[in-house]
Amino acid sequence: MVKLLSLVLALMMLFTACAFAEAAPAETLFTPGTYEADAQGFGGTVHVAVTVSENEIEEVVITGDAETPALGGVAVATLGEAIVQAQTPHVDALSGATVTSTAIIAAAEDALELAGADIALLDEYRRDTDENVVKEEKTIETEIVIVGAGGAGMTAAIMAQQAGKDFVILEKMPYVGGNTTKATGGMNAAETHYQKEQGIEDSVELFVQDTMKGGHDINDPALVQTLAEQSAGAIDWLDSIGADLPKISFSGGASTNRIHAPADGSAVGNYLVDKFSAKLEELGVQVMLNTTATELIMEDGKIAGVKAESKDTYYTIKAKAVILATGGFGANLDMIAGYRPDLRGTVTTNAPGATGDGIVMAQAVGADLVDIEQIQLHPTVEQTTSMLITESVRGDGAILVNQSGNRFTNELLTRDAVSAAELAQQGQYAYIIFDQHLRDNLKAIEKYVKNGLTVQADTVEELARKLNIYPYFLTMTMKQWNEAVQAQNDGQFGRTTGMDNDLTTPPYYAIQIAPGIHHTMGGVKINTQAQVIDTNGNVIPGLFAAGEVTGGVHGGNRLGGNAVADIVIFGRIAAESAIEYCK
Repeated sequence: MVKLLSLVLALMMLFTACAFAEAAPAETLFTPGTYEADAQGFGGTVHVAVTVSENEIEEVVITGDAETPALGGVAVATLGEAIVQAQTPHVDALSGATVTSTAIIAAAEDALELAGADIALLDEYRRDTDENVVKEEKTIETEIVIVGAGGAGMTAAIMAQQAGKDFVILEKMPYVGGNTTKATGGMNAAETHYQKEQGIEDSVELFVQDTMKGGHDINDPALVQTLAEQSAGAIDWLDSIGADLPKISFSGGASTNRIHAPADGSAVGNYLVDKFSAKLEELGVQVMLNTTATELIMEDGKIAGVKAESKDTYYTIKAKAVILATGGFGANLDMIAGYRPDLRGTVTTNAPGATGDGIVMAQAVGADLVDIEQIQLHPTVEQTTSMLITESVRGDGAILVNQSGNRFTNELLTRDAVSAAELAQQGQYAYIIFDQHLRDNLKAIEKYVKNGLTVQADTVEELARKLNIYPYFLTMTMKQWNEAVQAQNDGQFGRTTGMDNDLTTPPYYAIQIAPGIHHTMGGVKINTQAQVIDTNGNVIPGLFAAGEVTGGVHGGNRLGGNAVADIVIFGRIAAESAIEYCK
């Protein structure tokens, strides 16, 4: 009996030792201390400091002040904890912030190697914190659920909080902003106080005409009228929350200076996301991040809430009203190809969360769709990074040339027209050309320079050689363009806008670009109160929608600057309508 007990104890000890050997390496992993390393992120240098004991990564401190707060800044704030939890630098990159994430992971790896780590061994014993998670079920009762914390969702949330309503706002990504973070140019608005102060003549009627013409007249005229009529008021509302847009310039398809941007010319999307986020924080609104809405709840023929889930919880959120602000489907390439097989394989400028979830959920409760096959290409996308080159570059005076060094179109036609012109060129690409004066007056360009997208030269001839263009042709093109600006007469292509300044200030710059998927004009059908319409033409009680999840505003082609107008104007309308419905 004693021998049997001894054998059992020996086997138990052997089993425990084997289990321990599988759970952790026996040898010392690190030389204790703090080790530091740098890597190039999206906006600048990312610094990582890793503190280790003999067998544990104890702390990871990441510094990346130059990273975009809404994207790379989230990676800076969150990946350190992820590395500590996993006990390896090889954690998942943050969606939408791949460049910054990759830099952080590389710097953490370098720092750990300085500490004597075998990275392959760390990966072998990686701790998977997602395994065996048992999700709890939780019910929340509120008045309004806002699904999506992009520009439209945050606009609606600010309005709801200012009205004193009880609501929750869900966001499936680990950060706010959505596709709004990708907006670069500005916001179209007519008859604004900024236009009047700067002596710019515009009208609601002209805004409507430009938008309908740009959309090939398949837009919903009532929605376009609402967009134009409420645009000046939306600019005033942005002023009231500290998000003023005083810089006005041209954008493709506009008849006059109408696109409003930050004073320094920085990208409008990140600017607004920062301002919206700050306002929500000031108002005490907390966004439920990493929480995905999965289903709309219907009871007695009307909306009764949503179902959602996070990493550890299944939610049933009971509410009187739901505002869909989930964005379009420009990042869902399978869905794109389903409606437009000809676009399969095209790069996209969209944020990774733009996967059409709201459209699918709305369809499941009977919502009608409109213009769903209308998908826009943006003509100036850097193909290796999918980075959009803002329309403001052309609006402030840049030109497009092909590989022969010749202009081939009016650069400020509608996006579909310019994209088609590029695709007709040799190689189906072009170069956007600008000078130092334009760079000095448009802050957005600094991002392109920092990320190595620009080719720079002190003379036009040198720039041509760097682009493998015969210098004579590019020199003649620039000469003809500068003469056209001086005469205010583009005899070649009839361009009449974005001609305030010539391109004569060295150094000169070029970025190679081609079209990329940028916006899905179609989506859920709404009326002018942002109420969702079903397939029988009736309002779905309690369901509202705003932004790129909807269709009808932009028709067959969206004008640059109208997306930001859409999210702010209809985000406000959706909130007002939901608040009124809840009464």
